[in-house]
Amino acid sequence: MKKPRGLTTRCRDASDSPASARTTPVAGSNASSRSASVVFATSGRDGGGSCRVRLGEFELEAAGGDTGASGEVRVVIRPERVRLEDYGTTGPNRVPGMVERLVYQGAATQLVVRLANGEPLQALVQNQGQPISWQQGTAIAVHLPADALRVLPESA
Repeated sequence: MKKPRGLTTRCRDASDSPASARTTPVAGSNASSRSASVVFATSGRDGGGSCRVRLGEFELEAAGGDTGASGEVRVVIRPERVRLEDYGTTGPNRVPGMVERLVYQGAATQLVVRLANGEPLQALVQNQGQPISWQQGTAIAVHLPADALRVLPESA
């Protein structure tokens, strides 16, 4: 089985200080070549079957995968599960971003979005017969549903 490309981070346990949670990029992390988009995050457990992940100054909930993992992990989301909303939309698991690139693929349009922390994220939007309202440079809100975020241990 092929190891997913992406970014890794060290999960935080309650005994860790915030300063000990460091991030390390993995070779080959390139938004245009991933089959699943990857979020750069640090994680801690919340005790309810999900874990809290940190993306810069934003805290997100991840409910899928190995939510009890500690140490080095990856947090991934499939591009079709990423939801793009109007800039300024608030709520759980939302992060500001900017459209960096759009690629028309017939039935869908692939968007590469630069998140507020500088990381690229891939989104796939089904074409509905109407033009997409986003263009390169459009500021948007990126919704990453908790049930779509999966935590993978570094050894995966």
